[in-house]
Amino acid sequence: MVQSTGFGIYDRVVIEHLRRIADPYPFFRGLLAEIGYEPTLVPFHQPQRKRGISSQNFYSLYDQAFLGITSHSKVPLRLATMLGFVLGVLSVLTGLGYLIAKLMMWDSFSLGVAPILVGFFFLTSVQLFFIGIVGEYVGTIWTHVRDVPHIFELERINFE
Repeated sequence: MVQSTGFGIYDRVVIEHLRRIADPYPFFRGLLAEIGYEPTLVPFHQPQRKRGISSQNFYSLYDQAFLGITSHSKVPLRLATMLGFVLGVLSVLTGLGYLIAKLMMWDSFSLGVAPILVGFFFLTSVQLFFIGIVGEYVGTIWTHVRDVPHIFELERINFE
C-alpha cells in the first residue's frame, strides 16, 4: 500500500478483523498491512490547504514512526545483535594486529593505551551483542503476548 495513510472507507470484514486485535496503542497503517486485504483505490483530488497548519508536528510524526518500527519489526533488535558481533570480531582482529605489530616493532610503540582501547571496545561490543540477544527474547515474548491472529482468511473454497 504505497502512500497509504490509513484514511479510507473500509469494508465491515476489515473492521471486524481490526476489532479482534486487542492492541492498546495500535499503529493503524501497520495493522492494515498486516491484515493483508488488497485495497481498492478511489482516485480523488486533494485541494491545497487554504488556512491553518497541520496538527502533525515533528514529535507526533516521530512517535508514529517509532510505534510502527517497534510494533511491526524486529530489525532493530537483530541489528544490535549483528552489530555487536561484527564489532567484537573487529576489535579482536585489531587486538591481534596490534599484538603482532608490537612484537615486530617493540621499541616504537607506547605502553598501555591501545590494549586498553581494544579491551574497552571488545567489552562494549560484547555488551551490545548480549543486549541484542535479550532484545530477541523480549521481541519473542511480545509476539506471543500480542494476541494477533496468525492468519486472516480471505475466503474458503470447497468448504460447506
